Amino acid sequence: MKHHINPSSTNWLGRSSDNQLYWHELVQLVAELQIKKGQDAKIALLGYAVDAGVINNGGRSGANDGPDSIRKTLGPLANHLNDSTSIYDYGNIVVEDNNIDAAQLLMRDTIYTCLQEHHLPVILGGGHDAAYPHFLGIQKHLANTGQTIGIINFDAHFDLRPVLDGIGHSGSPFLQIAHQFPEQFNYLVLGIQRAANPKTLFKTASIVGCNYLEIEHFNLAHWTLVETTITRFLQSVDKVYVSIDLDGFSSAYAPGVSAPSPLGFSPEIVFKSLDLIIQSNKLLSFDIVELNPVYDQDNATARLGARCLEYIVRTNSC
Repeated sequence: MKHHINPSSTNWLGRSSDNQLYWHELVQLVAELQIKKGQDAKIALLGYAVDAGVINNGGRSGANDGPDSIRKTLGPLANHLNDSTSIYDYGNIVVEDNNIDAAQLLMRDTIYTCLQEHHLPVILGGGHDAAYPHFLGIQKHLANTGQTIGIINFDAHFDLRPVLDGIGHSGSPFLQIAHQFPEQFNYLVLGIQRAANPKTLFKTASIVGCNYLEIEHFNLAHWTLVETTITRFLQSVDKVYVSIDLDGFSSAYAPGVSAPSPLGFSPEIVFKSLDLIIQSNKLLSFDIVELNPVYDQDNATARLGARCLEYIVRTNSC
C-alpha cells in the first residue's frame, strides 16, 4: 500500500513465556491496514515514520525512525493489561514521492476507521506534524455527534507557527487545526517554555484561545494549580486527545529528541496529570512524538516513550 509499511516482527522481541507475560507476545501484527472490526477493547499502534516536518521546521533529521525505536523498547515490558484487551500493530505511515499530504490523508482515514471500530489509537512519531492528521481523523469520527474534543499537549512549544509556503511542519499543526476548525478548537498546553517560544507565539496563543501552563508552574510543587487547570479543561469538553511531545521532558530524561532542553518537565508530573485525564473517562486517542533515535543515549528517550504508552494503556484498561 502506498505511503504505508507493514509492521515487522523484528520490532517485537523479548523474553518468552507461555502466558503472554510480555508485550511482544501480546501484540498482533496486521498487514495492509486491514483494521480489525468488533465491539471488544482494542489498541491500535500506528507509526508516523516521518521527519520531513521536523526538517522543514529547522529541526534535526532522524525522527522517522522513532516509531520502531519505541516498539523495540515496548516489546520486553511486562503485560499487565486486561485479558480482554487486544493490541494490533498496523505498521507505519511514510511519505513517498515527497507527497506528505497524501500520507497525512491516509493517516487521517486510518485513525477515523480505528475509532469507528472501537480502537484506542496510539500514534508513534515521528514529527509533531502528526497531530494535524491525527486531529482530522478524530474530528471526522465525532462529526455530527455534537461532542466536543479537547487537545491536551505536553510540550515545551505551542506548535502554533504559520505554515511555510502552504506546507505544514512540526511547528504548525495546532495552528492548522485552529484555522480549519475555529469553533471547535479547545487547546491546553502543559510545560510551555518562554525561551522556546517568541513573543509572537504568545500573541497567537491568545488570539486562538489557547490555555497553557508554563514550565515554572508545571511541576509537583504547584500540583494544586496543575490539577485545577486540567480539571477545568476536562469539564469543558466531551472527549480528549492527548499529545506527548518528548522534547517537553528535561533532556536528563529525554536526550533523543529534535529540540532537547535541560529545563523540561519530569515524568512524575506527566504521569500524575495523565491519571486525572484517564480518570475522566474522556480519553479518545493519544500520540507520543518527536523521538529522534540518532541522538538517544542507551535508548533512554525511547524507553520513556514506551513507558508513557504502557502506563496510559494499562491505566486506561483497568
